Amino acid sequence: MPRTHPHTTEAEQPSPARAGTVVAVLTFAGIVTAFVQTLVFPIVPRLPQLLDASASDTAWVVTATLLCGVVSTPVMGRLGDLYGKRRMLLLGVALLVAGSMICALSDSLAPLLAGRALQGLGNCVIPLSMSILRDTLPADRLPAATAVTFGSTGVGGALGLPAAAIIADTFDWHVLFWTSAILGAAAAVLILRLVPESGMRTGGRFDLTGAAGLAVGLVCLLLVVSKGSDWGWDSAATLAFFAAAVVVLPLWAWFELRSAEPMVDLRTTVRPQVLFTHLAALSLGVALFATNLVLPQLLQLPEATGYGLGKSLVITGLVMAPQGLVMMAASPFSARLTKTKGPKVTLMVGSVIVAAGYLLSMVMMAEVWQIAVASCVVAIGVGFAFGALPTLIMGAVPVSGTAAANGLNTLMRAIGTSVSSAVAGVILAEMTIDFNGVHLPSENGLRAVLAIAASAAVVAFASASFIPRQRQAATRADPPALAETTGKSTAAE
Repeated sequence: MPRTHPHTTEAEQPSPARAGTVVAVLTFAGIVTAFVQTLVFPIVPRLPQLLDASASDTAWVVTATLLCGVVSTPVMGRLGDLYGKRRMLLLGVALLVAGSMICALSDSLAPLLAGRALQGLGNCVIPLSMSILRDTLPADRLPAATAVTFGSTGVGGALGLPAAAIIADTFDWHVLFWTSAILGAAAAVLILRLVPESGMRTGGRFDLTGAAGLAVGLVCLLLVVSKGSDWGWDSAATLAFFAAAVVVLPLWAWFELRSAEPMVDLRTTVRPQVLFTHLAALSLGVALFATNLVLPQLLQLPEATGYGLGKSLVITGLVMAPQGLVMMAASPFSARLTKTKGPKVTLMVGSVIVAAGYLLSMVMMAEVWQIAVASCVVAIGVGFAFGALPTLIMGAVPVSGTAAANGLNTLMRAIGTSVSSAVAGVILAEMTIDFNGVHLPSENGLRAVLAIAASAAVVAFASASFIPRQRQAATRADPPALAETTGKSTAAE
């Protein structure tokens, strides 16, 4: 059991108005983070010409952010538990701003990759925000606050694509990154002035060996998943990185189980509530990639194919944008269901709605409005499911390990998304049609990816069904004085 820091001081219990301000600031920070992750997508096809580099090299602009994001999330979470969640949140936003400025000043591939890597390190904002909410808000406001803050990822992602497309089409591409730098700086100022630091800390030292092992293992695994199709699944590079992941990750787990102060508390992770919540998060990560891959392709494929709708990138972004707002709008209903029935039921309901949305999208592909409706149904399910995940995690781990546990749950979703991306890429590369000498994804290929996404949502539902019912007290932020004297949390064990 992690020890509470002996110098812990009682955290300020904000007034209702102050609590609302904290939620608003953290939600804004989440929107900015999600926007930064998607802003580069509209210019990816242009990067080879803009940077005088090959398409295979410029693809690393996306991959670098992914790799740094998945590594930084659990590491920054653990550092937040040790040295202060608000402090690490500010560091994450500062790295995001620094990365944006480097990208804005770059005219070649190397500095752009460095900037995008720094932007990926800012991916820790959401899990750290969840942990700050648990430490500072009263129990009755926590479900709604976590649901709204988590919903910000959908808003940022959904609004980021059309906004980035309009900026890229209207101005020089560097303006994209100046915009993200300004937004990030604004988020940093708001956090510094309006978000209190939590008094909850753990004792001990940072597990540098465990962090390095996790980073190496994850990078090797995700390189195989994200680049395997480009390198060739039987290529020397793919096989070498896969072999490294197979060796490093079990050794890392062995080391962590024997460490007195591990980077990731694997014993806590195998508790049913934590384990099945992580499995549900992994499955939802697999499911959610399809809505950002298949539906935009349907909108942009030429009408002459017989199933494409021939829309521009800007129009596509505008059609997909409402799903982010719908996700945010679903958050209060998610919180209400969590309060009355518990987060397990909310996660199950959200998973069912996601599956229904994908099944609906398989038969509603002929008109723009049909795609908009189907994507919004998926977004409603995401709003329910994502709002429940942090509540389940926070109800099963000690307060002293909240940030690290939320970071690991976010990592599971990222791994699921990466796996889904690789699987969908293989399917769409194999199931194609010849359109004027160009191979385009076939209608059946797109439907196959949607079917996989629906199946993954069903797996998330099944995983959630195995989660033990949570005690009501588990969602309460423990009084620091009590944790200081007992060294334990009142979270469900």
